[in-house]
Amino acid sequence: MKEYSFEKLDVWKMANMFVDKIYDLCVNFPKDEKFGLTSQLKRAALSISNNIAEGSGRITGRDKANFTQISFGSLMECLNILIVANKRRFITKEQLNDLREDINKIAQLLSKLRRAQLLNPQTIKY
Repeated sequence: MKEYSFEKLDVWKMANMFVDKIYDLCVNFPKDEKFGLTSQLKRAALSISNNIAEGSGRITGRDKANFTQISFGSLMECLNILIVANKRRFITKEQLNDLREDINKIAQLLSKLRRAQLLNPQTIKY
């Protein structure tokens, strides 16, 4: 079976593992948050890897970088929602800190990918 180039990117793999963690975490959110924080957090987390994948289908480095930037924005949205979830006591400080570590790693990789897309778009193998 063909493996697409975005599937080989470490940042895409990490973003997918992050989605799994978020989905597992949201199981314990209050039921009345199903259409609030829970839904928003899941969509934002999924948007990270979705935009990496979608950007890989673009032709120019600038277009690819735009989707990588959108992924970064979704990552920051997740962080904000997780901070609110901790404040509302839906998650513990330890859970927040664990997810912050993942967010920091993904953020670094997204920044490196975006720089490469803008500076040397022909060297990135998608």
